[in-house]
Amino acid sequence: MEDEVAIPNPIAGVGIPASRMAREATQLVRDTESDLLFHHSTRVYFWGALAGKRKGLAFDPELLYVAAMFHDIGLTARYRDSQLRFEVDGANAAREFLRGHGIREAEVERVWAAVALHTTPGIPEHMHPEIALVQAGAAMDVLGRGYHDLTAEQREAVIAAYPRGSDFKHEMIEAFYQGMKHRPDSTFGTFNDDILAFKDPSFRRGDLCSIILGSH
Repeated sequence: MEDEVAIPNPIAGVGIPASRMAREATQLVRDTESDLLFHHSTRVYFWGALAGKRKGLAFDPELLYVAAMFHDIGLTARYRDSQLRFEVDGANAAREFLRGHGIREAEVERVWAAVALHTTPGIPEHMHPEIALVQAGAAMDVLGRGYHDLTAEQREAVIAAYPRGSDFKHEMIEAFYQGMKHRPDSTFGTFNDDILAFKDPSFRRGDLCSIILGSH
């Protein structure tokens, strides 16, 4: 992998890798995502990196950055015809991007898992640090998990650089809904079905017990 040099003026002690690959990931996601998702994805990197530093984890900032930047790209209009889970669309996009940069396959698959599993509770935290930290960063930004593990100064510095906006919570729910409403079956077995149930009164969740009892 390329040598990484922190950009000038790191935020809260964390810098975005200055490699060509990181710059190209930034541009690709900047061109693809809304301001809402782009800023969210960048904050996920910072929250994840700060959590990793606090816990003393050995992680690759470049891999963490690429995973964070791609983790919600599956919610964008590019994937409006997909029936895969949006997380898998994002993981596949990250895999293609990394392979195009000659990254070793083991590292490509680590990023794939980080993106694919970022909404799956109870598993990523037991895996490689990049996988654990993408989920930790996303959980902090959307759910507030780990909020009090960060100092007020850290939170304020990251949000000043990548603002949440005036109504991030409802806007994020809407972004999830727009990215998943055309593939409701992909939310079965995940908490993503909460989004569809919240936004669409006609949505009916899958019922595992009924499936088990009705199985041949």
